[in-house]
Amino acid sequence: MGGKMMRLFTIGFTKKKTREFFGLLSDSGATALVDIRLRNRSQLAGFRKRDDLEFFLSEICDMHYRQELLLTPTEQALRDYQHGAVPREQYAAEYVRLLEGRQVEAVLSPADFNEAVLLCSEASPDRCHRRLAAEYLASAWGDTGIVHLL
Repeated sequence: MGGKMMRLFTIGFTKKKTREFFGLLSDSGATALVDIRLRNRSQLAGFRKRDDLEFFLSEICDMHYRQELLLTPTEQALRDYQHGAVPREQYAAEYVRLLEGRQVEAVLSPADFNEAVLLCSEASPDRCHRRLAAEYLASAWGDTGIVHLL
């Protein structure tokens, strides 16, 4: 990265109107959106469905879109957490162990995440795996600032 601090953003779309969502992305200066949702094709996602989102990001924000499955939680872990079968702390610990097991810091390239936004659905980063993923990558790669777009 040439000695310059890397910036990694996060955003969730729940409770954000379309104008606010794309405004935050445009104003961030980020160049790419990395979708780390397990389910990104649901009809309930509206304009945030994978193919629609890719189009809008390009047209509105001049941003690239990609999905990164290595940063998604497992179906079972997400279901257990969403249905209250496991507490938040256990879900978070299991997710971090999943990232460790997948060796995401070695498989993924920091250059591909500089000025990128990690996308998930939760409104608040403190309740979402995107914060855990960002913190994990920042810790592993070092010299990374995390900005949560709220």
